[in-house]
Amino acid sequence: MSISGIQGQPLEITVVGCTKLKDTEWISRQDPYVCVEYASTKFRTRTHTDGGKNPTFQEKFVFTLIEGLREINVAVWNSNSITYDDFIGSGKVQLQKVLSQGFDDSSWPLQTKTGRHAGEVRLIMHYANANKPATSYAPSAPPYMAPPVSQSSLYAAPPASVGSYPAPTAYPAPSPYSPYPPNPAAYPPPPYHPPPPAAYPAPYGAPSLYPPPPYPPPPYDPSHYPPGPFPGMYPPRPPPY
Repeated sequence: MSISGIQGQPLEITVVGCTKLKDTEWISRQDPYVCVEYASTKFRTRTHTDGGKNPTFQEKFVFTLIEGLREINVAVWNSNSITYDDFIGSGKVQLQKVLSQGFDDSSWPLQTKTGRHAGEVRLIMHYANANKPATSYAPSAPPYMAPPVSQSSLYAAPPASVGSYPAPTAYPAPSPYSPYPPNPAAYPPPPYHPPPPAAYPAPYGAPSLYPPPPYPPPPYDPSHYPPGPFPGMYPPRPPPY
C-alpha cells in the first residue's frame, strides 16, 4: 500500500517504558532515560530514578514527518550525577506499519555498541492521516422491519376485487335426500326395560303404573247362579241347613 504524502504530517510517539535493560550499576540501582531522534528533531524523557532494569515513562512526543524518512532512532542511557552518563543500548524503529495502518504498539530491541542484546523499549505510535484500505465487502443491508399497522386497517372492509386471482369455486348445495335408502330392518328394536319402582308407595287412590297381580278364581258356588231353562244345565243347589 502506498504511504506517500506524509511530508509535514504529525506523528505522535508515546514512550511507555523499557524491560530487561542491561544493568550498568554495580552497587545502586540505575536511573534510565530514553532519547528519541527523527532527522534533526530529538526528544528526551525524564529520568526514572532507581528505575533499574524496568523503568516506566509514559511520555508523548509529536514529530513532523519527512517524505522518504521511515525510521526513528532510540537510545537508552543511565543518568549519573558525578560522571558521564552510561550508555545502555540503542535501536531503530520502523514506521511502515504506523504510516499504513495509523497505529503501532510494539516493543523494539536494543543493542549495545558491541551488538549484544541490551533489553527492549516499548513505543505506542499514532498517525491520524493514514490511508485506510477500502473494504472489498458490500455494506450489510439494514435489518428488515415490518411497516407499522394502523388500528383502522385492522377493521377495514376487504377490497371488492382481488386483482388477478380467480374467484372462489362455487360448490353445489347439499341434497336434502340421503344417498342411502332407509333400512329399518337392519337393526333390531331395542329391548324394553320397565321403569324402576318408585322409592315410596303411591298414595291411596292413585292409579298404579303396574297391572294388578293375578289372583286364583273363587271356588264354584251353584247358589250364585239362577236355574236355567234346561234341567241339568247347572248342578242342583244343596239343601238348606
